[in-house]
Amino acid sequence: MKYIIASDIHGSAYWCNELLSVFENEGADKLILLGDLLYHGPRNDFPDDYAPKKVFAALNAIKEKILCVRGNCDSEVDQMVLEFPILADYALLTVGGKTLFLTHGHLFNKDMPPLLQENDLLFNGHFHSPCCEKTAQGFVYVNCGSVSLPKEGTPHSYILLDDNVLYLKDLETGGIFDCYEL
Repeated sequence: MKYIIASDIHGSAYWCNELLSVFENEGADKLILLGDLLYHGPRNDFPDDYAPKKVFAALNAIKEKILCVRGNCDSEVDQMVLEFPILADYALLTVGGKTLFLTHGHLFNKDMPPLLQENDLLFNGHFHSPCCEKTAQGFVYVNCGSVSLPKEGTPHSYILLDDNVLYLKDLETGGIFDCYEL
C-alpha cells in the first residue's frame, strides 16, 4: 500500500486542496491525517484561504480513504461535520514488519514516547517542523511537518510511504528532502 501522511491543515482550504492533489497524483491508497484539521489555534495566524467548511467538504469527499487521529485543536464539534473518525489519540499500523505509532504529538512525541520496540516508528505533526531521526531509545522519530503553517523555515510538507521507503516531501515542489528505508 501507498500512504500519504500529513498533519496540521488548520482550516486552510488552499493547502488542503494542494494535499488532496498530491494524494491523487501520487496514487496513494490511504491519507493518514495526524490532527489539527479545521481550527487554526489561538497561537497561529490564519493560514492561507482559511475556510474550514471547504476543508471538511473536501475531506468528506474521500472519507473512505482517510485514517485520522485527534490533534490538540480538534474537538467533538469538528467530529460533527467530519464524516470519518477523528477523535482517537493514536493509531497503529504495521508496515514492513515495523509498528507505526501514529499520533498528533501533544500527548506522545520524541520526548514523551509511548512504549515502542527498537526500530518501531513514532509519527507525529504538532511541532510543524519535519524531521526523521533514530532516537537513543532505538525507535525512529518522524515528524511530517505542517501542511499549512510550517515553522523554523521548513517547507509545507507531507510524507509519502511507498514500498517500505518513507519520503519527506515539499508540498509546493514535490521535492524530496529526506528519506528513510523501513
